[in-house]
Amino acid sequence: MKNEYSSKLDNFLFNAIKDIKNANILEFGVREGISTKKFLEHCNKNECKLFSIDIDDCSKVANDQNWKFIKSRDDNFEYLESILPKFFDIILIDSFHNASHVKKIIAHYYKKLNKGGFLFIDDICWIPYVKNNYRNHFNSEMNNRETFKMLNDLLMANQKNINLDYTFVGSGMAKILKKNDDNLNESIKIISREFSFKNIIRKIVRS
Repeated sequence: MKNEYSSKLDNFLFNAIKDIKNANILEFGVREGISTKKFLEHCNKNECKLFSIDIDDCSKVANDQNWKFIKSRDDNFEYLESILPKFFDIILIDSFHNASHVKKIIAHYYKKLNKGGFLFIDDICWIPYVKNNYRNHFNSEMNNRETFKMLNDLLMANQKNINLDYTFVGSGMAKILKKNDDNLNESIKIISREFSFKNIIRKIVRS
């Protein structure tokens, strides 16, 4: 699983940001520090600053002048406003993997993302967690499905404002590119025609 996560970071996240210099980077979720240490490698090569938030004390993960660790909930907005920079170029959300919570974090921090910046959301792929698959886990399957749907609904309302890409390696990851300085529009529920009468007829004709 660590190899999947590292591969996902290297090929999807860090490949996208490799040319970004002098950036402020915001990371929600530290744990063992896999992404933190990779971010710090990028910081030291490209004169960037990393700010990491976690509810647990992860301050011993690294010792680097380009890193500031803050022990806090990611939605303690008032407190974090007082100690974080005003704007960021890269944000990674990898904390509490619940669709409504992720939506709340995106809504608050998207406006702090510079135009042309990237917002990454971990855990959007449910396939490893389905019944009888190698990570078989009901809650993770449901949470990741719901987060994936939430992001697609967000794209539906913001096609002029963002680009949205995915990787489905391991638990997956989403990448949002901020195309302009407009605020995010409220999500629009995508109306599927999968179960429509027209599609039923289509399937009958094709069978």
